[in-house]
Amino acid sequence: MSEFLEFRDVSKRFGAIQAVDSVSLEIRKGEFFSLLGPSGCGKTTMLRLAAGFEYPDAGRVILDGRDITDLPPNKRQVNTIFQSYALFPHLTVWENIAFGLRVARRSKREIETEVEAMLRLIRMSDQAGKKPDQLSGGQKQRVAIARALINKPQVLLLDEPLAALDLKLRQRMLIELDMIHDQVGITFLYVTHDQGEAMSLSDRIAVMDSGRIEQVGSPAEIYEAPRTSFVAAFIGDTNFLEGEVTSLVDAEYCQVRIADIPGVVCFNDKSMKPGNPVYLSIRPEKIHISRDRPEESSRRNILPAVVEDMIYLGSTTKYWMRTHGLRIQVLRQHFRFFLDEKPIRWNDDVWISWHGDDGFMLDRYRAVDEHLIALPPQKVGEPEENGGKP
Repeated sequence: MSEFLEFRDVSKRFGAIQAVDSVSLEIRKGEFFSLLGPSGCGKTTMLRLAAGFEYPDAGRVILDGRDITDLPPNKRQVNTIFQSYALFPHLTVWENIAFGLRVARRSKREIETEVEAMLRLIRMSDQAGKKPDQLSGGQKQRVAIARALINKPQVLLLDEPLAALDLKLRQRMLIELDMIHDQVGITFLYVTHDQGEAMSLSDRIAVMDSGRIEQVGSPAEIYEAPRTSFVAAFIGDTNFLEGEVTSLVDAEYCQVRIADIPGVVCFNDKSMKPGNPVYLSIRPEKIHISRDRPEESSRRNILPAVVEDMIYLGSTTKYWMRTHGLRIQVLRQHFRFFLDEKPIRWNDDVWISWHGDDGFMLDRYRAVDEHLIALPPQKVGEPEENGGKP
């Protein structure tokens, strides 16, 4: 697919705050693309630059080969859905959806045809005569989507549209949004701080932090192969182990010293060399827990551990282990004979293991300023590490 919406070296500052810092990004035609990051990372500013609500201090915004950087919002073929829905309270569902076509002075027949089609799309034909205050949060959201789509924009911009909904309704709306996108086939640019929303909806994701893009990729690429410590920490849970490369096993694997463990085997996808400081990141579900010592393998890391804490979560149990002075989080999936097994309890001595392919090495220092990358707490109540030069 070709690039459809492009941000070319775009920057935007608000007073002393650099909201967007030299961002270049290409979004393909018809894809569901998410901007994901914490509050204040610049994702909503990016959306507002695409909508025309803000203008960049530098750089260009291109839509379908046309430079729209200086165009006002009403001259761009994009529509925006906000968290607040922004429905007209005095108009019915039917009238809210028809509003854009009436402003465009479309014929009565065309308006009726298009509105009825949109009502069928959002499955609200039987609610057409209701006012917004008679609708649930999910129904209001569907009406807002229909109103935004009826003028057939080239891009639909969605700014945290599900944030005000409760969990069950939000999960249902994720399915609805995915279905609507598949049916209309236009480009969706979705802004969210919720990793679950972005992972379940998106064709691709751009993870942002401090006005910059940390990584762009499919949900699987972002989760399974994060390029930076920030991405690994922000997307899902992970264990960060601080260490140093001690030797190269072969062209693909190396050994890392972590605490007093001299030879942790890791896939060397970043071509690290002996002496390089690294963060080894391992997802909790990649670590296996057992009462008996696992079978030895040249690519498997095996460590004795003690169970410190555990939480039963239904289909899984989350454990916190102590090994060699390190606190490791493990997520264990329950299988058919779970109740027949001898349960693992607090203070039990166990073995934990993971394959060298399941850990990924990340830089300990930011390339821009060589500052130590601050990591999130590894357990409840543990303070964050402060960034700073070594």
